[in-house]
Amino acid sequence: MIGSTIYRLATCKSTNDVAKRLAAEGAEDGTVVVAEEQTGGRGTKGRGWHSASGLGLYASVILRPRRSDIALLPALAGVAVAEAVKRAAGIGVRLKWPNDITWRGKKLGGILSESSFHGDEVSYVIVGLGINVKHRQADFPIDIRPTATSLRLASKKAVDMVKLERALWESLEKWRGEFERGNKQEIVRAFESRLFFPPGSKVLVEREADRFAGTLRGLDTQARLVVESEGRTMLLSPAEVISLRKALRFCQCDKLTEGWRGMGAPRQTGPTGFFREGGRTAGGSPRQDPNPSYERQQKRRR
Repeated sequence: MIGSTIYRLATCKSTNDVAKRLAAEGAEDGTVVVAEEQTGGRGTKGRGWHSASGLGLYASVILRPRRSDIALLPALAGVAVAEAVKRAAGIGVRLKWPNDITWRGKKLGGILSESSFHGDEVSYVIVGLGINVKHRQADFPIDIRPTATSLRLASKKAVDMVKLERALWESLEKWRGEFERGNKQEIVRAFESRLFFPPGSKVLVEREADRFAGTLRGLDTQARLVVESEGRTMLLSPAEVISLRKALRFCQCDKLTEGWRGMGAPRQTGPTGFFREGGRTAGGSPRQDPNPSYERQQKRRR
């Protein structure tokens, strides 16, 4: 049961790091690490995550899934956070693929998932959760104030952290159960219903090699974004997408520069996605990047 064992720390470098150590030492499924402060909180590709003391919920959950197809775990965590925030703070949030938590276009939280494999079997998955809870605008670093928000700012009231935690563990347990039962479509539908860019949106996608415009159709059961472009259906993993933005007006690929005009140059964020050691990469939730991203590490033991 998620939250049955909770380690509470005044401070640590990263709750994910503590959780990975505990998992390697045999900590049970559902064990949670919560810190008042992170001195080295991180998002995708090692970017920093602002984790001021006593202002946010900084937690990591150890999961030992029975299934090896774990691509949807960050998505279900996003759905669980959205449900918990609704219960505890009374506000509805949107999910920016793959796993940023937003409110009215501003970043409220993020998810960083990392995993370890023994051969082809999952040893454990660490689901890191960062939610801005008590911040006032002045509590954020100047460089992210325009794009960051908190439950306090969004709801205009104090939010009970105990209530938020309880709601989060319960919702994570519920959606983890759906995952273990193989109800992938249920998870996909729940995620799609909260997408910041809902299905049918015209979007601009930037990859390492190219940029193109298309129509967002949703998510598949491998947590890939489904985009239609020039008569083709494309399945995009977080590993290959650098930036996903709403198109101010739809454009064909050969007129892509028109679609970007007025938006400024596309943000250079670096590739995001899942990665195995020595394999392909996948991201997290960076402090200064309003675009969605997440990260998990899959390490084979030799």
